[in-house]
Amino acid sequence: MSTPSSRVTVAPAVERLQALVFDVDGTLADTERDGHRVAFNLAFEDLALPWFWDVPRYGELLAVTGGRERLLHFFETKHVKLATAERDELARELHARKTHHYARLVREGRVDWRPGVQRLLAETRDAGVLLAIATTTTRANVEVLFATSAVPLSVFEVVATAEDAERKKPDPGIYEHVLARLGVDATHALAIEDSSAGLAAARAAGVATLVTVNDYTRDQAFDGALAVVPHLDDDGAGSRIDLDRLRGWLRHA
Repeated sequence: MSTPSSRVTVAPAVERLQALVFDVDGTLADTERDGHRVAFNLAFEDLALPWFWDVPRYGELLAVTGGRERLLHFFETKHVKLATAERDELARELHARKTHHYARLVREGRVDWRPGVQRLLAETRDAGVLLAIATTTTRANVEVLFATSAVPLSVFEVVATAEDAERKKPDPGIYEHVLARLGVDATHALAIEDSSAGLAAARAAGVATLVTVNDYTRDQAFDGALAVVPHLDDDGAGSRIDLDRLRGWLRHA
């Protein structure tokens, strides 16, 4: 007597890529050279200070993450003769003025979005993958950048900025904060960064990372990155980076 064949139910595979996390400065847009650098110099002019950060010098200063921290480091290298409290106050004043000038430069169209970014944001949103920002720049800087974008800031489930981080990158705290708010395990997230400090922060939090280099970061070391590409519209061989490509990299990470 034959017995009915048993049926085996196979659970659908869980999609590995559940969240895509972006850095901002140098990753979403070319904010550094023609944005923040110019704004710092305008702040120096405001206070009649005899300082000017040219393109190479600013590249060196980018080794220090955080605008106010960068100013304090510069004061030390210039042996600025001020008491600690006065140095801190000067850094706060300059940074506030820099933020004001930066916002104006962005509104005037002086800061360009990086190739492929807005395309990938739209593709990721439409596919139902969570989007997040993990940056240690200020919330104000992020908001003014998206005010000029075709993609609204509201597409991001989480926007974590300097106000959410006790320490700057390469500390992983900002990524740990984002993962906790998303409710996503690190193995199901992928970060897009432009610098070795950003890569180190994401990897320390357990997040696989794609690096898109720019003029300031292309010569940095990126050990541990999934891939290092010129930008999201060019993988170095003329192909675009899309969501399927990211999913493939993450599956084999």
